[in-house]
Amino acid sequence: MTTKAKTAAPKIDTKQIEDAVAVGKQTVEQAVAATKEQVENAVVATKEQVEKASAAALKGYDELAVMNKEGIDAFVKSGNIFAKGAEEFGKTYFAYAQAAAEQSVEATKTLMTAKTLSDVVEIQTELARTSFDKLVAEGTKLSEMSVKVTNDAIEPLQAHANVVVEKMMKPVAA
Repeated sequence: MTTKAKTAAPKIDTKQIEDAVAVGKQTVEQAVAATKEQVENAVVATKEQVEKASAAALKGYDELAVMNKEGIDAFVKSGNIFAKGAEEFGKTYFAYAQAAAEQSVEATKTLMTAKTLSDVVEIQTELARTSFDKLVAEGTKLSEMSVKVTNDAIEPLQAHANVVVEKMMKPVAA
């Protein structure tokens, strides 16, 4: 048997492998650092956006609360105006009703003094004319009062509605 001579294994240059591993390691570290920085930046940006959104929501809530209070104030003011106007309307109406009743009593007394049918017709005609004239005058007065009270009572509500529409039409500040 012949023996083969053992040959030595070729020598491998490990420096290139080590350099490649070092470059790979450095690249991975840079990628991890860049990713970490991007994540941190995203977290900061998200936090800022949440803070801005929260501030905007709180501001919107505060504005809504103020508008709600102003709406209630306008409604109360309108109600007070209406109540006062209704009171005046009632006083005027009952004054007219009382005057009409007194006129009716006076007309009855006058009718009792009539001596002829002609006198009765004349007194009755005069009573009808005066009653009609007073009815038209008082009806006009009451109608004008009711229109004025209605307009005055609506005014605070209309003013508040205008303010609300103006606020809603303004673009939201970014």
